[in-house]
Amino acid sequence: MEQLVLTVLAQDKAGHVERIAHCVAEHHGNWLESRMARMAGQFAGILRVEVPAADRPALVQALEGLGEYGIRVLVDQSSSVQAQALKRVTLHLTANDRPGIVRDISRVLAARGVNVERLSTDVSPAPMTNELLFNAEAQLTVPEALTLDALQETLETLADEMMVDLSLRQDL
Repeated sequence: MEQLVLTVLAQDKAGHVERIAHCVAEHHGNWLESRMARMAGQFAGILRVEVPAADRPALVQALEGLGEYGIRVLVDQSSSVQAQALKRVTLHLTANDRPGIVRDISRVLAARGVNVERLSTDVSPAPMTNELLFNAEAQLTVPEALTLDALQETLETLADEMMVDLSLRQDL
């Protein structure tokens, strides 16, 4: 069996997931995991599938054929990551919005060896002032040697006035 990672992008409309699932099942594939979302009229997803090696070429061809429905699929081989001493941490952050905030936060995380596995962000008005607030929720993998206190201290060095609320929680 081979594991493939599929990246999908299309104008949002009903039936896209079914078409992709049909291709995978028709070629003896198994849908292992996925993350999909709709944003600004676009549908985007990433999924991992398993398929017998002999069926891989036909599956890839069928997925490429979804272009006639406006579905673009990029296929890549799944890679195995070497096991490291990591812990999973959930980050919740609310800060005054400004250009470059994601760049600054991700730079600080990367410098400490922290990997962003999932990231969900939005911007919304503050309740009393209507000032724009940046909200983020992230699933992180953190080196075992890095404590939550040290990570929080690192994030707080970005700028005291930027942070409105920051919480880190180690997942079990």
